[in-house]
Amino acid sequence: MNFKKIVFLAIFLVAAFAAMNVNFSPIVGQENQFFTVFQFFGPMAGAFLGSPLGIIAVFGAQLLNLVVFGKSFDLLSMLRLLPMLFAVFYFANYKKTRYSNIAMIVVPLLAMLLFITHPVAGKAWYYSLYWLIPPLGVLLPDKMKGKLAFRSLGATFTAHAVGGVIWLYTVPMTALQWTALVPVVAVERLLFASGIAVSYVVMNTLLDKLPEKTKADALQIEKAYVLG
Repeated sequence: MNFKKIVFLAIFLVAAFAAMNVNFSPIVGQENQFFTVFQFFGPMAGAFLGSPLGIIAVFGAQLLNLVVFGKSFDLLSMLRLLPMLFAVFYFANYKKTRYSNIAMIVVPLLAMLLFITHPVAGKAWYYSLYWLIPPLGVLLPDKMKGKLAFRSLGATFTAHAVGGVIWLYTVPMTALQWTALVPVVAVERLLFASGIAVSYVVMNTLLDKLPEKTKADALQIEKAYVLG
């Protein structure tokens, strides 16, 4: 742990605690369940800290949020911690190794299979086509422009795939409800992906501008996304 990592963790944890308690949009199917502002920047943690520490940081922040604010520890609440962890993995390991690429392809495709074969959700099978975005993001040529855009979209739709399957098998919903969500998902996830990309550029720029004496290589800053 060097100074830069401590700075990032401090900023991230404060922002995470605040964001997880600011609702962005309700989740269809159950009362008092919401997407929060945390969706706009949570996945980027692993890109700075590395995948394992990033996942631990996000999981710890979510778990502490449940404890500190006295939220429910029921099965659904605990399962809802998982989608962001998969998003962290995707964003941190985007096109890094063969094995991580395989995982990023298999997870959303498996989610599609579980969705399409479900007796109710299968009637709205086209909803799961969104989950082709993460694999396509991995398979696109490295030199394609807009790499951060694909990375951000892949991360948020990975979270959506994992969360969607969890929701499917824990909360009763009709095929009509899944169909009605198709345009809503497009808007929400484009906003989330934009937030992830913007926050990533902001954090890269902020951490890169720290005084020279605090600079260390342990924190993974991408110079391509440093403004100025």
